[in-house]
Amino acid sequence: MPGAPLQSPFIEELDRDLHSSHASRQPVFAPFTGELLHELPVSTASDVEDAAGRARIAQLAWQNAGWAHRRSVLLRAHDLLLERTEVLLDTVQTETGKTRGQAFEEVFMGASVARYYAVSARSVLRTRRRRAGIPLVIATTVGYRPKGLIGVITPWNYPLSLSLMDVIPALAAGNAVLQKADNQGALSILATRRAFVDAGVPSELWAVVAGDGATVGGAVVDLSDYVSFTGSTTTGRIVAARAASSLTGASLELGGKNPLIVLDDVNPAKAARSAVYACFASLGQLCVSIERIYLHRTIAEPFIAEFLAHTRSLVQGVAFDYTTDVGSLTTPSQLERVKTHVDDAIAKGATLLAGGHPRPELGPLFFEPTVLTDVTGDMACVSGETFGPVVAITIVDSAEEAILAANDSPYGLNASVFSGSRRRARDVASAIDAGSVNINEGYRASFSSIDAPMGGMKQSGLGRRNGPEGLLRFVESRTIAESTGLLALPGTGAEFRRLSGVMTALLRILKAVRRR
Repeated sequence: MPGAPLQSPFIEELDRDLHSSHASRQPVFAPFTGELLHELPVSTASDVEDAAGRARIAQLAWQNAGWAHRRSVLLRAHDLLLERTEVLLDTVQTETGKTRGQAFEEVFMGASVARYYAVSARSVLRTRRRRAGIPLVIATTVGYRPKGLIGVITPWNYPLSLSLMDVIPALAAGNAVLQKADNQGALSILATRRAFVDAGVPSELWAVVAGDGATVGGAVVDLSDYVSFTGSTTTGRIVAARAASSLTGASLELGGKNPLIVLDDVNPAKAARSAVYACFASLGQLCVSIERIYLHRTIAEPFIAEFLAHTRSLVQGVAFDYTTDVGSLTTPSQLERVKTHVDDAIAKGATLLAGGHPRPELGPLFFEPTVLTDVTGDMACVSGETFGPVVAITIVDSAEEAILAANDSPYGLNASVFSGSRRRARDVASAIDAGSVNINEGYRASFSSIDAPMGGMKQSGLGRRNGPEGLLRFVESRTIAESTGLLALPGTGAEFRRLSGVMTALLRILKAVRRR
């Protein structure tokens, strides 16, 4: 494989850093070549329980260490991520098959999250005074306490950034983390974790386990005080039900069938070039990737011509540098899913405009970026998430028609609107059922906005990551209210009779002066 380090330096650390009794191992293969990458030590339910116990002990000291210490450690981890960028890029590419540029996006996001929560956690979670029910008589404050042990279950497609977007705010709030890594992403997670441990995060505080989803993932859910899950909607329902059985809170970022609306006032060439990246970055294996394009009829011809030209010009292949535009799918099951969706659509009458075929001469899991049109509701690629390099273009006659079509989905994770008028685009964006909407960008505008919440509507999930919301999910709010002694509250009928008039007058005064 040209210039490709198959052997990650973190392979030898698997036994040290994974909580596993090493009773069994599971093979993990490199997407670029299909060669055996390593044999992953598989954790058991007992391993998970042991890791959880150690993490809980470490959490007490981490919480007591205070804000300044946690800030210092996270900022040092930020620096180590940047210092180790090249090794991290090699590891992410080796495990996922994505390009150097799209691996770099992961490191960039991870460092951004570390910096953001290091400097903002204290201000978000500081104790604040709140309006008391009876001013001057009662004084009320609200503070926050870490939940304790946060279960983080992460997927294989963005193993570095999606991991850190949950782990870092959990640590910043004073929690411990018990993470179930997908087998295909374990090396990237351990490589990232190593930077944080070297920066000062106690190794027991951030425990990583791997193995069977039902056994290991189920144990993580059962042993945690809160669960953050990223993955499919099908699995998310299972996680939610299991967490609910013990009244454990959960945030779930699930599937998407993300639409892009192209209005009639765009520059077709400029919009098409941007849309291509939104569809085919990481070969479509991203929860917020665009899989549906609704294109106004008046600019359909020039847009499609430019979109196809740019799609066909993408350089696909194996490279551990920045010479390729798109890489490989990550697992055989993803390749099979993509082939099934494309074959089903063509068999039912869809028109293939570009791609549509595997590229075995490049590697076992390569598939061409694919563009379809004339799709109908009975096709698998229309009704379900493909999670691969397949986009369907539908021509519409109005913005209203595009909005209705975009919202005609059980999903509501991400969406995009392209227009020559940002004001007009904002009007359309406000009508779309999605947790994030990008204007004149596919997904990176919202995905990179760490200070803003990210999450889904409808079947795309519950809760939010990023921003203050992404931190507040990992803490318990506590209200402390006290009597100031200025006035004793009534406790008998006679006391209520004497004070009820005064208290009613107080309510009228507060309303008159517009006090909460």
